[in-house]
Amino acid sequence: MAKREIALFGGTFDPIHLGHTTVAADAAKHIGAEKIVFIPAKRSPLKDLFPEASDDDRLAMIALAIAGEKSFQLSDYELKKPKPSYTLETIRQFQADYGSRTLIYWLVGADSINELPRWYRIAELIDECNLCIMFRAGFEPPDFAKFEAIWPSRRIEKLQRNVIQTPLINISSAEIRNRLATGRDVTNMLHPSVADYIHKHGLYQSKVKP
Repeated sequence: MAKREIALFGGTFDPIHLGHTTVAADAAKHIGAEKIVFIPAKRSPLKDLFPEASDDDRLAMIALAIAGEKSFQLSDYELKKPKPSYTLETIRQFQADYGSRTLIYWLVGADSINELPRWYRIAELIDECNLCIMFRAGFEPPDFAKFEAIWPSRRIEKLQRNVIQTPLINISSAEIRNRLATGRDVTNMLHPSVADYIHKHGLYQSKVKP
């Protein structure tokens, strides 16, 4: 019996944009994953700041962005935890839920490579799942040689095997927030229903009055 393949896509998604959904779909095709589960984080353990949008707003925007995509699902697993979630804990929970016959992949943007050594129990994470590094616009192709001094070759080789070249879409949530705060257009960066939601709820607007 062949193993199922499930990809998990974590992040703050503040807000989710067309870059997220496009690379997720491409990664799923590359992996052969039957589904991509979007898992918004309450906040990154490596950052002190919380997302600008609330948990409920980010969940709602993700739901709108993935509506109609049968292979896309949404999980509030990390948002329900009382403290910052660690990827290893999430991986283990989903592995337990899906069972040993399922291969778990975790999608990571190439811009996060330099932070990998700081991730919680990163060696165990590399061993226990398929950590997939996705190319992102504006960044060099992943180079794991810099980690040879801290990780054995088998981990380096596993990371290299799981590199995924996805469409190079130069969109970031930070740029979207900055544009919205200064009244600039973001139409070509967001799913229309997400753009409507942001406008309706007044998200990411500048708090400084003219």
